[in-house]
Amino acid sequence: MTAMTDVGFVRMRISKVVGVRDGDRVCEFVVLDEPGGDRHLLIQIGQAEAFALAANLAEMEWGRPMTYQFMAQLVRSLSGRIREVRLDGLVAGAYAATVEVEGPRGVELVDARSSDALNLAVLTAAPILAALEVLGDSDRRQEGDSAEAVLMRRALAARPMTIARLDP
Repeated sequence: MTAMTDVGFVRMRISKVVGVRDGDRVCEFVVLDEPGGDRHLLIQIGQAEAFALAANLAEMEWGRPMTYQFMAQLVRSLSGRIREVRLDGLVAGAYAATVEVEGPRGVELVDARSSDALNLAVLTAAPILAALEVLGDSDRRQEGDSAEAVLMRRALAARPMTIARLDP
């Protein structure tokens, strides 16, 4: 069997979620690193997805299941499992993902936003793979002096976002 890494994919791990101030707004990023390597992938994500991802990475407990916890449990309750998440394309300037789900009817590939797929990967311990073209695009976006490049380099250097519950 050919491993995905043999056909243009690199195994990645989520290293942190960050918020970087850009004028009057905060831009959230997820930073992925290549284990044992020096490649990084930066993906700008929405505020709600960043909060969920930071909370999931911190293994926060909630009284009731949050959206991604519900999704992961739903897959398990249908006798399925998330086999892997692939960050495998660019759609309208945003990174797209494919979630490989195995269930009673076999393996299905499900199109997803990268932030949604990464939240599921964290909750299910699914491997994360990034296409070489996605890594290359992220590297190109960080080059030069554009506002995007400067913001991405700041995100790479930023401290991780922390989430804490305020219990009475």
